[in-house]
Amino acid sequence: MSQPVATTSSERLSENDVQAIDQLREVYARLRKELGRVIVGQQDTIERLAICLFARGHGLLMGVPGLAKTLLVSKLAETMSLKFSRIQFTPDLMPMDITGTDILQDTAGGKRDFQFVHGPIFANIVLADEINRAPPKTQAAMLEAM
Repeated sequence: MSQPVATTSSERLSENDVQAIDQLREVYARLRKELGRVIVGQQDTIERLAICLFARGHGLLMGVPGLAKTLLVSKLAETMSLKFSRIQFTPDLMPMDITGTDILQDTAGGKRDFQFVHGPIFANIVLADEINRAPPKTQAAMLEAM
């Protein structure tokens, strides 16, 4: 068993905890460097987005058009080799457009079976743009999936 490492507080960290923190620091430095090649002047946003990602939470990016929000999120997913999808919310968007739907398919044996086609919510990183424009049922489907 590894020896605990003393910290400034009364808590103690194991050697595994220290290694995990060091790995996280290295990953964050590489992520910041890679995103810095494409996104200029958004270091605070990159840091906060990384915190959301590492904490397995959700992030809300707000700002005027042209601040590279979509580019930032898509490059973040690309940099980390994650599946990315973007949902543009419109007044006519239906809940099944987000979650997916069953489609009747002909099989090789001449039968018909329902096959589930995944919606864009089945991605590691999902950019939901202009959620306020969607009808309440569609907004509810998005929030339920989150």
